[in-house]
Amino acid sequence: MARYPKHQAGVRALKPYVPGTPIEEVQREYGLEDVIKLASNENPLGPSPKAVTAIREALPSLNRYPDGKSHDLACALADTCGVEPEWVIVANGADGIIVQTCLAYLDEGSEVVVSASSFAVYDIFTQIMRARLVKTPLKNYGLDLEAMAEAITPRTRIVFVCNPNNPTGTIVLADEVAAFMERVPDDVLVVFDEAYYEFVDCADYPRSLDYVRQGRANVLVMRTFSKNFGIAGIRLGYAIGAPEILAPLQRVKEPFAVNSLAQVAGVAALEDTDFLDRTLEITRRGRRYLKDQFEELGLETVPSHTNFVLVRIGPEALDVQQALLRRGVIVRPCTAYDLPEFLRVTVGTQDENARMIRALAEVLGD
Repeated sequence: MARYPKHQAGVRALKPYVPGTPIEEVQREYGLEDVIKLASNENPLGPSPKAVTAIREALPSLNRYPDGKSHDLACALADTCGVEPEWVIVANGADGIIVQTCLAYLDEGSEVVVSASSFAVYDIFTQIMRARLVKTPLKNYGLDLEAMAEAITPRTRIVFVCNPNNPTGTIVLADEVAAFMERVPDDVLVVFDEAYYEFVDCADYPRSLDYVRQGRANVLVMRTFSKNFGIAGIRLGYAIGAPEILAPLQRVKEPFAVNSLAQVAGVAALEDTDFLDRTLEITRRGRRYLKDQFEELGLETVPSHTNFVLVRIGPEALDVQQALLRRGVIVRPCTAYDLPEFLRVTVGTQDENARMIRALAEVLGD
């Protein structure tokens, strides 16, 4: 019998991140041609046209390694966010920021505080670093910052605050965050994951970047280009924080973590304000439509501040999700998020939204 190298024992206990089902997989499995995907919170308008143009223009230079410092993109982001370039780090998607943060700040015996039913990548890389994962319960489908503050111990190194939260779509407000930050020790890093912040339409949403600008040296604000500018396929995320917070992340990052196409696309996308405005408008209109239609079907929804809606189907949620697949509609089951009775539905174009509602009505009727 062949013998193989032994891998880390903790790896066997990991539950890998499961992305949304690709359209091509559904086409193959069910013999369908017309399939829509409302499972991965992607931009229904496609990519930013300015980003696409920048990518085309950069193609002849693919024989060169990318700028390891992402200088032009870091400067553009610094200008957008009102900080100096050394307060910016870019990565291979927001996931890349999470990975680098865990590599830089965690070791065996340290602790990470997260909420239940929040972004699963926090859990995975905490476990990879052999740190202890401390989960607090949801409060009205949102993060309970009081419980998260109470969970902090002398071993705590990072607290991940997903705001808006994925997959529930809820937010914590400015006064809640202010009270929470008063209780967080200076030696605990607070990572505000704001992958969906542009979609929030609430005056009381916290201005987390102010903590960075005011010199708070234990705050990292993490964002992405995937949803807002529609370039999820080239993976581009970034974080804003004090240089002394970012320095350990710089030490552990890959030499060329952000490819050259992503860098030029990011710079161009930041200038594509018309595309961003259209994205926000279609998202807010579609979000209202889905909420109203779900309620007409007698289904409970969680108030959303993102580009998706979490809807409660009931104990048969997974069966409903599978039945929708057979009709060429991909939505996201939430069993892995400890929400087995829910489906997460991305806001699509109006035609896609209407098709999904018709298919769901058929399935529920059956």
